[in-house]
Amino acid sequence: MARGKIFEGVRVVDFSWIFTGPLVTKFLADYGAEVIKIESPTRPDDVRSIGPYRDNQPGVNRSGVFPLYNSSKYSMCLDLGKTEAVEIAKTLVGMSDVVVESFRAGVMDKLGLGYGELCKVKADIIMLSCTIYGQTGPSSMQASLGMFFQSEGGVVEFIGWPDRAPVVVPNPYTDYHAPWLALSTLISALDFRHRTGRGQRIDVSQIESTPHFLGPALMDYLANGREQGRTGNRCDYAAPHGVFRCRGEDRWCAVAVFNDKEWTGFCKALGNPLWTRDERFSTLMGRKKNEEELERNIEEYTTNQRAEDVVKAMRREGVAASVVQNGRDLTEEDEQLRFRKTFIETEHPEMGNSVVQQAPFRFSGVSSDLRRPPCLGEHTEHVCTRILGISDDEFVKLSSAGVFG
Repeated sequence: MARGKIFEGVRVVDFSWIFTGPLVTKFLADYGAEVIKIESPTRPDDVRSIGPYRDNQPGVNRSGVFPLYNSSKYSMCLDLGKTEAVEIAKTLVGMSDVVVESFRAGVMDKLGLGYGELCKVKADIIMLSCTIYGQTGPSSMQASLGMFFQSEGGVVEFIGWPDRAPVVVPNPYTDYHAPWLALSTLISALDFRHRTGRGQRIDVSQIESTPHFLGPALMDYLANGREQGRTGNRCDYAAPHGVFRCRGEDRWCAVAVFNDKEWTGFCKALGNPLWTRDERFSTLMGRKKNEEELERNIEEYTTNQRAEDVVKAMRREGVAASVVQNGRDLTEEDEQLRFRKTFIETEHPEMGNSVVQQAPFRFSGVSSDLRRPPCLGEHTEHVCTRILGISDDEFVKLSSAGVFG
């Protein structure tokens, strides 16, 4: 591993799009893998069309979201509807270690790039498929996206208030479950091949990964026959447990008290006002029984305080608390994120600069090598001529035939 790059020497052909697959390959690329993202002008990664855009000017290379999932990668354009493009893709796979895709089951087979076909090109290839339903079963051919699947996966049932309809989170919540399982299994497959010389087909199903994050609700039903529902900001085994308005425009703090020791610290952080000595609030059961009044008392105090001051006082007394942060807070004010260099600005040919995000893990003695996200098709010629060895004349011929879209 030259210069300490964890995935140095690993080449990945990345057919994935949206969030799940690209997030897996981003982490590989940031730590040294050569990730070649396959797109086309007629079918680019949909995330390129998600705003906000730099300077509010739309464009496939101006999305502020795309960089967060595609840093450090190469972008190659191929029109996979053309036989020549499929052959180029196969040749590239033959020189690679990993293939990642996130189409619904059967799409890669229709393109002539299914696992069986790719094994003929490279017997020990590792292919990771990240789909909603997995590669088998009656629903596997059904197209879907995380935005809708969060309902089917059970997540939406638990979001919202008890007296209101479920709330659909305006982001594909389930797309952020699967990448961690996919990344760990992919690393395991690389280790397995290193030991045995054998490749793997990894089939990741988002519908099966989501229940891992709903364990308490599932166990409550299986053990007690009880169906948990929406509880707003409250928690069955903590009080107070909520978000409270603070001084300023749309400023809030979140506080959670789980036991009597924390309750004592909480009261001290507030200055031990008279109402905290009320016997009704002296135990968790009492606080739960009188939760509405408890929350009113708390908000009467926090409304006149800065969220940052409330949180500082709570943490000083060992109480879990945090400011409800917005985008500006995260990128400019959060001292912890700034210290760990979570967000990094890179030079970009169209946007001027582009913010990329570090992986939420660090290796001792090894740093990531974050680079800006690629423009659409920016490295097509490089991949063809420098990696695949296609001559300049042949490249021009293929380009004229529309092979690159």
